[in-house]
Amino acid sequence: MTRYAVIDVETTGLSPAHHHRILEVAVVLVGDDGNLIHEWDTLVNPERDVAATEIHGLTAADVYSAPTFGQIAPELGTLLAGRVPVAHNLSFDAAFIAAEFGRAGYPVKIDRTSGLCTMRLASHYLPAGPRSLEACCECIRYRLESTHAALDDARASARLLSHYIHEDGDFLGYWSDVIAEAQSIAEAQSIAWPALPSADAPRVPRRTAAGAGREHFLARLASRAPRCEIHPEANSYLALLDRALLDREISRHEEDELVAAAEMMGLAREDAAAIHCLYLRALGRLALEDGVVTAEERRDLVSVAVALGLSAEDVDVALDPCGPSEDEACTVGGFALKPGDTVVFTGDAPGLDRADLEYQARTLGLRVTGSVSGRTTLVVAADPDSLSGKARKARELGVPIVGHATYLGMLGARRS
Repeated sequence: MTRYAVIDVETTGLSPAHHHRILEVAVVLVGDDGNLIHEWDTLVNPERDVAATEIHGLTAADVYSAPTFGQIAPELGTLLAGRVPVAHNLSFDAAFIAAEFGRAGYPVKIDRTSGLCTMRLASHYLPAGPRSLEACCECIRYRLESTHAALDDARASARLLSHYIHEDGDFLGYWSDVIAEAQSIAEAQSIAWPALPSADAPRVPRRTAAGAGREHFLARLASRAPRCEIHPEANSYLALLDRALLDREISRHEEDELVAAAEMMGLAREDAAAIHCLYLRALGRLALEDGVVTAEERRDLVSVAVALGLSAEDVDVALDPCGPSEDEACTVGGFALKPGDTVVFTGDAPGLDRADLEYQARTLGLRVTGSVSGRTTLVVAADPDSLSGKARKARELGVPIVGHATYLGMLGARRS
């Protein structure tokens, strides 16, 4: 009998009561004999700032294409229903599972008393010592591949459960009260799970997201024979490009925006590539204005070329004083912060205090607000692919979003 569902979640923070969300969830099914039977895992789009990247290693770009919890709730519910929930620190995982199911409209009464906690059971089956997952795994000589990756942690917790079952000749009998209570709770609820998720919201395991090489966004545009002249919508597309490249990177959201704009304007892949070259040459002319191209200026052009899907040869052409000059009408790099501009901060970056950033902005004459509107000049995010409500609003209104490093660079440029 497949009696146990071992769960692990990675989250944006420590408490669902403070609006933190699940970023990744894994389930390992374990039988009465302690054998691991089935594995299931996926990243989850939390619909808010990712945060705590230094702990779980996930960024907003990693979960950008992942399903929301509501989309995976039916499949996850099928795995959990009628089985004993198990986790290493069940209090933590159960609280997030309950909160997410409740938010999706399917209340599930799961808490620290609803199943087995391998951390608490360690005192019965392992020598005295630290009770972290890694420390407990060392006691049973199980090598934990990586901490704070949901599937690795769920496997490790499942191995602990298996060890406990094999160590105890009457595991089911000893913990029968807890197990019976857990199963009766799951069975008595008769949750009306919704239909399975549609095919356009498949689960996205971490290993798949990490191993998938993404094609450049230009490849998503239809291809046709190149024009002899620059596309009439070039300036409109250039304006979007210039805004996206404020931080010299094109985020996942910006890629989608550029592709959608190009399609709406009727740009083919070759048209967009020609405009990208146009943009790079315009930056090259700026670098050539004083007659000296510094190593920093060349690095800047290389980073732009990479973002635009261009080559090192394109950079050389852009920096050639005798290169094409028919595109002098192209204006780039026109964005600059000035006194009176409105700035909104979202998310927290390690080593930076938001209160300090806001104070610094005000002393430089910038206006700091807590919400995004049509009057907002710039949004500064811990991650340019931020999924926060402020970032979503900024994208709706066409307000540029940059990371903290780019923002601080802008302030430095204002002082010089």
